[in-house]
Amino acid sequence: MERKWWHDKVAYQIYPKSFLDTNGDGIGDLRGIISKLDYLKALGIDIIWLSPIYKSPFVDQGYDIADYYAIAKEFGTMEEFDELLAEAKKRDMYIIMDLVINHCSDKHEWFQKALADPEGEYADYFYFREGKNGNPPSNYRSYFGGSCWEPVPGTNKYYLHMFAKEQPDLNWENPKLRQELYDMVNWWLEKGLAGFRIDAIINIKKNLEFPDFEPDGPDGMAGCWKMVESVEGVGEFLEDLKKNTFQKHDAFTVAEVFNMKEGELPQFIGEDGHFSTIFDFSAHSLSDGEHGWYDAVKVDFKKWRETIVNSQLEVQKAGFEANIIENHDEPRGVSRFLPEYARTPAGTKMLGTVSVLLRGIPFIYQGQEIGMQNAVWNSIEEYDDISTKDQYHIAREAGLSDKEALEVCGRMSRDNARTPVQWSDKEHAGFTTGTPWLKVNSNYKEINVESQEKDEDSVLNYYRKLTALRKSPEYKEVFTYGTFVPEYENTDNVMAYYRVDEGKRMLIAANFGTEPVELKLNYPVKRVALSNMKKSQVGEKLQLESCEVIVLECM
Repeated sequence: MERKWWHDKVAYQIYPKSFLDTNGDGIGDLRGIISKLDYLKALGIDIIWLSPIYKSPFVDQGYDIADYYAIAKEFGTMEEFDELLAEAKKRDMYIIMDLVINHCSDKHEWFQKALADPEGEYADYFYFREGKNGNPPSNYRSYFGGSCWEPVPGTNKYYLHMFAKEQPDLNWENPKLRQELYDMVNWWLEKGLAGFRIDAIINIKKNLEFPDFEPDGPDGMAGCWKMVESVEGVGEFLEDLKKNTFQKHDAFTVAEVFNMKEGELPQFIGEDGHFSTIFDFSAHSLSDGEHGWYDAVKVDFKKWRETIVNSQLEVQKAGFEANIIENHDEPRGVSRFLPEYARTPAGTKMLGTVSVLLRGIPFIYQGQEIGMQNAVWNSIEEYDDISTKDQYHIAREAGLSDKEALEVCGRMSRDNARTPVQWSDKEHAGFTTGTPWLKVNSNYKEINVESQEKDEDSVLNYYRKLTALRKSPEYKEVFTYGTFVPEYENTDNVMAYYRVDEGKRMLIAANFGTEPVELKLNYPVKRVALSNMKKSQVGEKLQLESCEVIVLECM
């Protein structure tokens, strides 16, 4: 395998709006990010992914881009962005940005020109289609609910939007549009960006016939992803994008890919794959409801363990995936993957260890390193997220009471990950001197960076030890390139695996149950490399308390 510069790195996702506000307007900003680079360096972070900071009306939190070449004034200026790049470089850190090129904002100049002349060249930057018998061109439901087709004013045409109506899809069949996008990508890479996290990229290939599908809901519509799953040829677009942009700059790319077809993984992340890596969402898919959040199941430990094991075994044949516990689109991992008794500092450290030492690129999401949890939400008005509001209405229409629908949203909402980072126990958790754009989690006095900095046994200081172990000269090779081998799969409530290369065998073992377990060790122990319960030595058998995790170097 050819070695790449990013293989041994640890990444961190920043959701800028909620990271740190320095000017009191209640919205996090670039200046806040710059001020915390040393904090991130101490956490062992090499790559920082910024969620969208482009100029946007923020209908979908900046994933509706009005100008790909401009920074949103809410976050700061291009000069401050250049300063961030320079300051990161001084610390041997890399910045990657979100690349949102399946769609843009309806306020983008291209779409405004298309509306002004629905027969003109800019209309072909989008999907403008005639309606059928007074109805939209097809029966697709968007990811955010409602039809994927919106009327083009003054015509009998509609335009396609797989997300919000303010996010028209871009027509990748148009070579002129593709060139515009490639020029923009290269402009950022030439500026010094190290790469991109690529949003919803599998959606760029459409079936241009836009056939109807069997309805899958009472609204008579079918999820637009059915069209995505049924169409072939997205790989040609992805290769074209790579060859014209990323490849020229040795850029690091991590793609958000759902709906991949059987056997396609090597094409995406293999030696010559479309991307450096893609996120592993397999564990997150376990709580997908058939009709929405309201029938989402809670994550079962055995299924979770089996899913991660199978994913790791499959992926290591092809390349590297990016491992996450949470991100800006998911609820907090501690609240999702840990049973209530394990939502403690010990349980949080255990979950972090299992994730960060897997084979692949670990991505830590802001606040994860202090064990931030889901918030308590009292009404639908407290939410900002467009998707949460849609899911609340779906739950109510399915017959759930207001209280039940709120309970479902409280468990699954993306806003759980978007509450401001808890820096201290001061007002608004030290995030802002103004009014935060989204409410602060009420547990900020118990869970915050400042108090954990002072506590040697805190989740934060444990995460620092964890990344340091992964990147240490002694263990970097095995944790980067070592094979993943599952262990103790038939032992209830234990998640365990080896990372093995020619020189080392590391055992990571965690007890997710309420009772202690005893495990017979299959290899003599050389040393305890890390433990969340301060174990310094282990005999022939391994005793694990509830929520205990240990990392052993074996013979």
